[in-house]
Amino acid sequence: MANKVGVVGIGMTENKSYWNLSIPALYRKGALSAYEDSGLGPAQIDAVVFGHSPEYFEGVNHPEKWCSEAVGVVNKPLFRIHTGGTVGGSAAIGAYYLVASGEFDVVMAISGNKLNETSSAQIGLSTVYEPLIARRMGAGAPSAVALQASAYYAKYGYDGEYSLKVAVKNRNNAMNNPYAQLRIPDYTLEGARETPVLSYPLRMADMCPTSDAVCAMIFAREDKVKEITDKPAWVLAAVSTNEGVTYPDRDWAKPIGLRLAADIAYERAGISNPREEIDVAEVYDAFSVQEMIWYEGLNFCEWGEGGNLLESGATYMDGDLPVNPSGGVLCANSIGAAAMFRKAEAALQVMGRAGDRQVPGAQISLGHGWGGGIQFHTVMIFSSNMP
Repeated sequence: MANKVGVVGIGMTENKSYWNLSIPALYRKGALSAYEDSGLGPAQIDAVVFGHSPEYFEGVNHPEKWCSEAVGVVNKPLFRIHTGGTVGGSAAIGAYYLVASGEFDVVMAISGNKLNETSSAQIGLSTVYEPLIARRMGAGAPSAVALQASAYYAKYGYDGEYSLKVAVKNRNNAMNNPYAQLRIPDYTLEGARETPVLSYPLRMADMCPTSDAVCAMIFAREDKVKEITDKPAWVLAAVSTNEGVTYPDRDWAKPIGLRLAADIAYERAGISNPREEIDVAEVYDAFSVQEMIWYEGLNFCEWGEGGNLLESGATYMDGDLPVNPSGGVLCANSIGAAAMFRKAEAALQVMGRAGDRQVPGAQISLGHGWGGGIQFHTVMIFSSNMP
């Protein structure tokens, strides 16, 4: 039987341009924040899982070699994980399993990027595609998600108005998040409509910013949890799947890989009705249309009902299933840290420590991430009560 594991510390940097910090300095900033939050120091960390997405972004091969000492990992195990945009979620899951396995008592996961170190992240993202066929169609992430959006609208009868409503919801939520990069007062649907089309049918309002940031989470075994904090976020489930990219008849409007990950996570967490039992969710909405697609993949509603769920008001802050109280990736995206931010934000909710973005009475939360060619999905479920 796996050990019970809780989150005992969370460290975040603000999402912005850290032109005055090196990559190790930015990682150190995130690590020190987690140490301070947990009351622990590097000496009490048994191992570190280091998550970093493409080296192309900063031009440093194997950044974990450069940053290890900065986060306090000397003469201790360090594990590097790279799964594209969901790397932060994969690192968090890796840290969880290292503790759940009984191999280590306390493990820190840390992930981030300095995207201002490269002239264009989209050039690097264009090379993620399979080189024989798919790369000819690749023009960074926007082109891929534009195809996903077009397929979704055509399949279920929605249009760009629905996506813009997601953007307005999340940009207004971000006003309560001191770590978000885009905090735009009184963001309106009229204003979102006026933004230019960048990759049809997606407008600038539908897209995330380019950020520098680091996020860290400290996981501990049950007996250690009780020594560190009386308000942990207990991990009920941690699941990752790879849907694949270019197999025949793949439907980007129907994320079956996410549905599989979610179903496994719900079974492990003892959740039979996610729509009713989950109090708050943080999903990886690098593009606004994706939030509706992920509603369906996470089984919050039936296939094709994502837009209707949004229209019902359920996923707004005053709804019964708030999604992205933090503003989501749409308002802060360092790529490497973004998926871990989703887990960290979900954990803060059940710890009752989310500040002005807190959902009252949240006891069960979900954090999601995606990456690669819209292929990797990570799902973690947290509870305020020990399983």
